Amino acid sequence: MNKKLIFVYNENSGIWNSVLDTARKVLNPDTYSCKLCAVTHGLAGESKVWKNYRISSNIDMEFYHKDEFLKTFASKYLLRFEFPVVLFAENEELEVLISAKEFAKISSVEKLIEIIENRV
Repeated sequence: MNKKLIFVYNENSGIWNSVLDTARKVLNPDTYSCKLCAVTHGLAGESKVWKNYRISSNIDMEFYHKDEFLKTFASKYLLRFEFPVVLFAENEELEVLISAKEFAKISSVEKLIEIIENRV
């Protein structure tokens, strides 16, 4: 059985997008559209709590920006997701583990980790 978590940020890849995202975080955090990034990354990069969890977890994790995810998975699964999202993948099947709507209520990396641990 091949099990993994797929994390999809509500931002596109690329240096220019990264610069814009950082500016949004600093100048107007209320307009920042990726709650996954907001709870797992600060202005200086990935939070230590999240990095330690990610490294010590016994489940495989993959991370995508939404443009990368859509390129990799959209034609294969023909599914529509709202981002950010965490998906549970098992034997080529994708299931929503944490929806974009749920992310609106997640205010800390600790809460995100708790939800993941309770559902996996």
